[in-house]
Amino acid sequence: MRFIFSNLMKLNKYFVIDFDSTFTKVEAFDVLADISLQDHPEREDRKKQIIQITNQGMDGSISFRESLEKRLNLLAPSQHHLPALITKLKGSVSESFKRNKEFFQQYSDNIYIISNGFKEFIEPIVTEFGIKPENILANEFKFDKDGKVIGFDVENPLSANGGKVEQLKKLNLPGDIYVIGDGYTDYEIKHAGLANKFFAFTENVERENVKSKADHITPSLDEFLYLNKLNTAISYPKNRINVLLLENVHPIAVELLKAEGFNVETYHAAMTEEELIQKIKNVSVLGIRSKTQVTARVLEHANRLMVIGAFCIGTNQIDLKEATKKGIAVFNAPFSNTRSVVELAVAEMIILMRNISDKSTKMHKGVWDKSAKGSFEVRGKKLGLIGYGNIGTQLSVIAESLGMKVFYYDTEERLSLGNAVKCKTMNEVLEQADVISMHVDGRKSNANLIGTKEFSVMKQGVIFINLSRGHVVDIQALRENILSGKVAGCAIDVFPYEPVSNDEEFMSELRGLPNTILTPHIGGSTLEAQENIGNFVPSKMMDYINTGSTSNSVNFPNLTLPILKDAHRLIHIHNNVPGILAKINQLLADHGINIVGQYLKTNELVGYVITDINKHYDKEVIAKLRAIENTIKFRVLY
Repeated sequence: MRFIFSNLMKLNKYFVIDFDSTFTKVEAFDVLADISLQDHPEREDRKKQIIQITNQGMDGSISFRESLEKRLNLLAPSQHHLPALITKLKGSVSESFKRNKEFFQQYSDNIYIISNGFKEFIEPIVTEFGIKPENILANEFKFDKDGKVIGFDVENPLSANGGKVEQLKKLNLPGDIYVIGDGYTDYEIKHAGLANKFFAFTENVERENVKSKADHITPSLDEFLYLNKLNTAISYPKNRINVLLLENVHPIAVELLKAEGFNVETYHAAMTEEELIQKIKNVSVLGIRSKTQVTARVLEHANRLMVIGAFCIGTNQIDLKEATKKGIAVFNAPFSNTRSVVELAVAEMIILMRNISDKSTKMHKGVWDKSAKGSFEVRGKKLGLIGYGNIGTQLSVIAESLGMKVFYYDTEERLSLGNAVKCKTMNEVLEQADVISMHVDGRKSNANLIGTKEFSVMKQGVIFINLSRGHVVDIQALRENILSGKVAGCAIDVFPYEPVSNDEEFMSELRGLPNTILTPHIGGSTLEAQENIGNFVPSKMMDYINTGSTSNSVNFPNLTLPILKDAHRLIHIHNNVPGILAKINQLLADHGINIVGQYLKTNELVGYVITDINKHYDKEVIAKLRAIENTIKFRVLY
């Protein structure tokens, strides 16, 4: 059935596609200007003139042919510039075109590239996608004996105004014609009555006068294929998948998700529960940092949410149990900012041991207090670590290299690194340590882990550092112990309540205390860490959406899946009850569907089944799979 449908499509539909800013992300002449004028003394002036002439050609104040002649004179290109141009254009093919290479190969007889650009640099790009050379209609350069461009073929209709219309008339294609492009000349084909529909392509550039004339606005080739039932690479266009990123996540994350084709919206701060409830509707992908609280109430209203990315280490701001029940996968960045947090801990430890913070404040007030009183080296001191995970272990290694003796306590069995000594109880660490650094997670049972009782067993003059979670320390007890001198210095980066945005005043009982460093939750806020997180979290979310892989998910059974080839992938999330896998396989067997691969993993709440099947199947089976009792979520991947 699929074979017959494909051939009917090939007989009845033709696709006319523009090159500049459609097939590629860029205008070829802009790239050529950077190459041919690279060492020219008038480079910037000429580039400005080229832009001005391009605009004159577009607004009709000069003819297109005159515009072309003037730009070529300014560019002064030669044949030896073309290899570099072609290389750059190959690296600038639109992302959605790269994703859908199969479409170009499958319908190669019916796809035409019609461009006012030049065949010499267009052909090497588009033929790699299976487009036939004879289906590429563009201008052609004229070269002199030295390879310098001296003009173009003026007989070619594409060198003049209305060239695309004239060229298409000559083709006289016997069927429906669909035009995809970003410019007014592409719309002119439809306006002339030669095309059934004009699709304004906006993945790379948006022109309001073009969008207003379009039958459809298509933010990606995925959208065009979906509308015309020509999907090959994916089952659903990603521009229809809404992504909401809060709290100023790193720009690289925004770029990666947009490049993948998602419809991305960003917001600079956290949202309140009520704000997020309103905003979460129709959002499929949510990205947050540490301040946004994804509560059960929020998840109740998340009617389309598939995945949450926490652009930080912790996930205690997310109701993981409720997310799991609703079939929403959660990913975080457990390692990406480890080094940044460790470096801050080391820096603060040294600053506090030397009373640098107070001395600096005095200096700014004009007080010269040169004294060694209360100042110590860290060498030879005992560092006590409460929590010995990724951060604790790395801090342990660096502290030892500074000459410190390390003791640690963790509720889980952790292998010590270097000469670090594992203690049986937390009190054993607190009693010995000159410096105590907290590195525990945000579970509720860790609330007020350090309070009056714990401070009482610490050494007189202890240095206390908390870069973990705000609620693990009783702030009032800490204040009292700073004022009494029991705690000689402290550094706090996390607080029980933190301002939602930079506009809100920070309130704390710790403000104004001696030898106390307060920082606004910046342990992982280095450019390196944020860039690492910005790369890591989107990659995990995209893997989940694209392949179903749940590697590194904090709440889903972890499955690393191979890339799907020549099959459909069925993703079934269900309550972890017996018999679901049997029901899935029975349904597939009843419909004569062959399983080419299957993967199952469960946790205490959900079961996660991935089934790869042959491409030929009765679509009625999808409805039946969705209807299996205890199904939470079901989706199909191509």
